[in-house]
Amino acid sequence: MNAVNRRIVLASRPHGEPKPENFRLEEVPVPEIGPGQILIRTRWLSLDPYMRGRMSDAKSYATPVQIGEPITAEVVGEVVASKNPDIPVGTLRTAFAGWQEYFATDGKGTRPVDPDAAPPSTAVGVLGMPGMTAYTGLLNIGRPKPGETVVVAAAAGPVGSLVGQIAKLKGARAVGIAGGPDKCRYLTEELGFDAAVDHRGADLPGALAEACPKGIDVYFENVGGAVFSAVLPLLNPFARIPVCGLVSAYNATEAPAGPDRLPGLMRSVLTNRLHIQGFIVWDFADQAETFRQEVGAWIREGKVRYREDVVEGLENAPEAFIGLLKGRNFGKLVVHIP
Repeated sequence: MNAVNRRIVLASRPHGEPKPENFRLEEVPVPEIGPGQILIRTRWLSLDPYMRGRMSDAKSYATPVQIGEPITAEVVGEVVASKNPDIPVGTLRTAFAGWQEYFATDGKGTRPVDPDAAPPSTAVGVLGMPGMTAYTGLLNIGRPKPGETVVVAAAAGPVGSLVGQIAKLKGARAVGIAGGPDKCRYLTEELGFDAAVDHRGADLPGALAEACPKGIDVYFENVGGAVFSAVLPLLNPFARIPVCGLVSAYNATEAPAGPDRLPGLMRSVLTNRLHIQGFIVWDFADQAETFRQEVGAWIREGKVRYREDVVEGLENAPEAFIGLLKGRNFGKLVVHIP
């Protein structure tokens, strides 16, 4: 076994956009395992926008990453040593282990991965936390009904792409907002969205209004900013808005310029009786097995499709993550560690 554990730690807290110097690749000894523990070798590492919040020490729903510690992440890894009779060597498991090649654990909080059921990387993608975020947020808060219009931001990403496909399975009309013509074509031609709007286009509000002639009944929020500003006037009475992320603001260092838009938002909340609810995927932790069974069946039946953007090598994780916050990825961004 390689005696060195390579890991990427938080070297300094980003101010605004993360930069390469905020990360440090270091080598430490592979951890020793004690009674009841296992040693896991990371094979697939998930990169997700929420990690930007963990790099800040501002008050949030989760403990921030400490300086000098590995960046938080969910991984799929192979058990390479075991002193736990219930978890044999050679099996695959998911865990929240961070940006590192090896980690020791007692197995609590990990989950077995069946490589014959689906590609292992999907356990941190469409069948993992991003997929469960889409499933639980849309069905518990969005509650789409047949014939309604569901709009989702960051629609070509791992969360948004599944939101739109589930909306279609529930009989709703799906409209995706994405960056660039290639992603928009992917939504309509490969995933079956009814319409796609390029948020980089010259007239986002006008294009979105054209794509939603009957208004918007459910808006799945991943972005905020200018995208939400285009959505707000189109919301129908009693529209539901699951707030999953606000990636447009993650690198902000000051309040946005321009007039105070809060009074207009609150007026719309009142007059349209809007339901706006922020959520974290683990709010619905008791639905995890139902999610995996139902979405897994949809994938096997060809009713749900997914796309992965694979980066090779742990050392390339920081650059890939920086690009993720700028929308450079196309599909679920994962790092493969051979």
